[in-house]
Amino acid sequence: MPSDYITVAVFIAVGILFVVITLAFSWLVREKPKEISADKVSVYECGARPIGPAWSQYYVRYYIFALIFVVFDVEAVFLFPWALVLGQLRLFAFVEMAVFLAVLVAGLYYAWRKGVLKWT
Repeated sequence: MPSDYITVAVFIAVGILFVVITLAFSWLVREKPKEISADKVSVYECGARPIGPAWSQYYVRYYIFALIFVVFDVEAVFLFPWALVLGQLRLFAFVEMAVFLAVLVAGLYYAWRKGVLKWT
């Protein structure tokens, strides 16, 4: 049992050492800048100088749809393993997932009634 921990510790140490050595080597062989000009620190946008500020507003609906997608994507992550072991877990797992899905459907119904899903 302790040898398992030693193996994991050695792998972590070797991984950290590899990262440190790689970063140190790249820092040593880097090309040192002769001078820093305004062009070097300006924003580069497809070879053209940027027009206007870098910050811009976006439509909030994109955020809402992305959030709804993430919620139902997480639902799928929970639903697939549950479907695989449903035969072993029987009624308890079925009721538990039914409650989970009911909460998600209730949230979707609430969003639909509030008009969140309308694009215009």
